[in-house]
Amino acid sequence: MADPLYRFLKYTAIVLTLAWVGWSAWDGLFAHRAPGDTDFLAGERAFEDGHYEQALEAYDRALAEDPGHAAALRGRARALLQLGRHDEALAAFDRAIERAPEVGATWANRGILHDRMGHYDQALADYEHALRLDPDLARGPNWLTRFLRLQPEPPPTVADRAQYLRRELAKPRNEQVLHVPELDSAQRPYKM
Repeated sequence: MADPLYRFLKYTAIVLTLAWVGWSAWDGLFAHRAPGDTDFLAGERAFEDGHYEQALEAYDRALAEDPGHAAALRGRARALLQLGRHDEALAAFDRAIERAPEVGATWANRGILHDRMGHYDQALADYEHALRLDPDLARGPNWLTRFLRLQPEPPPTVADRAQYLRRELAKPRNEQVLHVPELDSAQRPYKM
């Protein structure tokens, strides 16, 4: 007679495998994708893996298919930010914000860009606007995202950075410490 736990695990594995195969077939064959979605998703995978040039190329392909693809616009701006192409990233963030001004993560990411460029007043304004639009940004990445990024300690959030900037900008100019490279590099762009 078979062990009940063994039978349960065996049937659970079979059901989960069939569900995965079924979902994969549906997603690959029948799911409707708007123009640019496939390249956008390829860009998201490359971005998550830290391949920012590949991500940028994929976002650009998505935008060639659909120039108004809002998610690809945001992805392109994030990739440019990570590549250190600040002027291009700023133009891309401005375009993404113009297209969808209600997305708090885009404002937060533009704040990160302004922060990296040394435009601290603009960074603070963007952070505060992002938090008004989406208060959940104050929480930062959840435990699963941090686990997948091998990031045991929570990184500084937009709210943390805004509070820090507010405090430092209130000090006399010669006492301000606005840039600490090892701490600033821990801040990552937000995805939607």
